[in-house]
Amino acid sequence: MTARSGRTSSIAARSARRIAMLFASLAIAILLWEFYKAVGPEDGGDIFGWRIIPKTNDRVMPHTWTMAAEFGDDAIGSGDQKVWQVLLGYAWYTFRMAIAGLALGVFVGVGLAVFMARFKIVERGLLPYLVISQTIPLIALAPQVTVIRGSLDLPQWTSAAALAAFLSFFPVTVSTLRGLQSAPAASLELMDSYAASWWTTLRKLRFPAAVPYMVPGLKLAATASVIGVIVTEITLGGLRGVGFATIDYSQKVTSQPASVYAAVFAAAVLGLIMFGIVVAGESIAMRRRPKEVVG
Repeated sequence: MTARSGRTSSIAARSARRIAMLFASLAIAILLWEFYKAVGPEDGGDIFGWRIIPKTNDRVMPHTWTMAAEFGDDAIGSGDQKVWQVLLGYAWYTFRMAIAGLALGVFVGVGLAVFMARFKIVERGLLPYLVISQTIPLIALAPQVTVIRGSLDLPQWTSAAALAAFLSFFPVTVSTLRGLQSAPAASLELMDSYAASWWTTLRKLRFPAAVPYMVPGLKLAATASVIGVIVTEITLGGLRGVGFATIDYSQKVTSQPASVYAAVFAAAVLGLIMFGIVVAGESIAMRRRPKEVVG
């Protein structure tokens, strides 16, 4: 067996383990849900006067098979379409905006990281403000972004993409900056001895060294972009994605409580898909990466 085929088999085995762990964790979550529904109080309970024990009645905690059956029911007001078909359309709409927001966030995040890695004074001055920016709630930013979008006469979906980028750029910035600074000092000295420019060192040494650090940040950014789009859909309205479905189905909580969870599951699956895209990119990027040999 060649080294390349052995590495491919290792990647396939690792991917299979990840998929198996995903389904195992899903099965455990279902069992815990049904177990608590069977033994928990229907009207909830108090601990030291605080009402923190969740209710288990069918309106609050439907059975898992009831929630699964909801996907096959007819979607009200959508012709002869099923719920899963409607949610698939909503998810596709949100997915496109999340991809656009992630791409913009990665572009801004990597650019800021390179800028801060090049000039230390910029890192010391800018990084605290980047941290502070993540404490600003999207609900407060959404109206301002909408006003700016309107003044530029841009499509409505760009508001969601911009807010998705706002959430996703920070983990990319921090992880990329840490990766660019992780290049071994001996390797940097060697590049200096060859009179390599800073940009050549960045391309040949710093960026390859930063890849393992960037991947976790990209994973966080991928899921954050979905959150940003969904929050924008809920806040602004007019965007018919998963966020819109969440609001629409929440109005049926009394008659169809399982429908709310259908929208939640659609959002969760969309986040997993975004995460999986980054994982697939990681496998491609790391496939030909030489392994370090410890002597």
